[in-house]
Amino acid sequence: MKKTLLASAMAAIVLPVTAIADVSIYGRAHVSLDYLDDGADYGAANVSSNASRLGFKAQTELADITAFVQIEQEINMAQGGGSNWASRDTFVGVKGDNWGMVRVGQFDSPFKAARGPANLFGDQVGDMRNLTRVGDGRFDERLPNTVHFQTPRFNGVQFNLGYSVHDGADNSDDGKEDAYSVSATYQQGIVDGALAFESHNKNKSRGERQGIRLALGLKVADPIKLVAFYQNIDHKADDTLDSDTYGLGGEVKAAENTALKAMYMHRKGEASKDKADMIAVGVEHKISSPLRVYANYAVVLNDQDSNLTPWNQARTTGVDGVNDKDASGISLGLRYDF
Repeated sequence: MKKTLLASAMAAIVLPVTAIADVSIYGRAHVSLDYLDDGADYGAANVSSNASRLGFKAQTELADITAFVQIEQEINMAQGGGSNWASRDTFVGVKGDNWGMVRVGQFDSPFKAARGPANLFGDQVGDMRNLTRVGDGRFDERLPNTVHFQTPRFNGVQFNLGYSVHDGADNSDDGKEDAYSVSATYQQGIVDGALAFESHNKNKSRGERQGIRLALGLKVADPIKLVAFYQNIDHKADDTLDSDTYGLGGEVKAAENTALKAMYMHRKGEASKDKADMIAVGVEHKISSPLRVYANYAVVLNDQDSNLTPWNQARTTGVDGVNDKDASGISLGLRYDF
């Protein structure tokens, strides 16, 4: 009798909460068959899982605010398994129509998200991060231990301010790194743009550094989109990691659900012969809203002191490049979102 009464009491407490909670499971299965050639000794076919993921979301309306939570992790669709639980964007927060959003956790920094308007080959062979995210001069990160404030959108303009208290779980003097990342975005009419700045203080592994990023997308006509990108990295501890990276690209709808894409990127390091050019072209067809297929070709033309590839970011397979050798890849991909 006591157990029945206890169960009834618990149900009375829990049921009203679950009745107003919006809980969902989502994910992405993204795989590709690639032939990768480093221009030297390596040339082979690979199956790659490309930032495939599984996530859980929940939100609850509470008077004038909405509480929300997300837990997301990477899944290796090519070999099974995946990274640690909650390894991708994982956070909890509140938001309101009049004042914006605050969240706490680990997620893409405003600087990382700012590449969005120019990101034509995200998570594919030819991803721009193969030139923008190099060694210890990298910035395209999910910052841990972060507080993020996002304003409402005013006439197309929105501001993001993120502060990471420290990197990882080590908050000692020789391990602490705090960082801040800010951006301003504009989305209205034919224009989609983002300007971002990020700064990392003392760090025991990657060093003090800061970066500026500008990305722009222009939908000049209904079937045509043009994009432009610029990034400057200033590494305080190692000036060989300083770099400028820029690029231009475009996307044309050849049919209602088929798009042709092309992007040119150039990276110039501090050394006179640390240069690389990346050219990516592709065609993508949406079979339905959640399902798409694509074919890409991308090549990185390396200078004497550069060994970059068009395939080593957001993918489970790949090899390092070779100095002064051109690295190329052909990719056939399938992506299913749910």
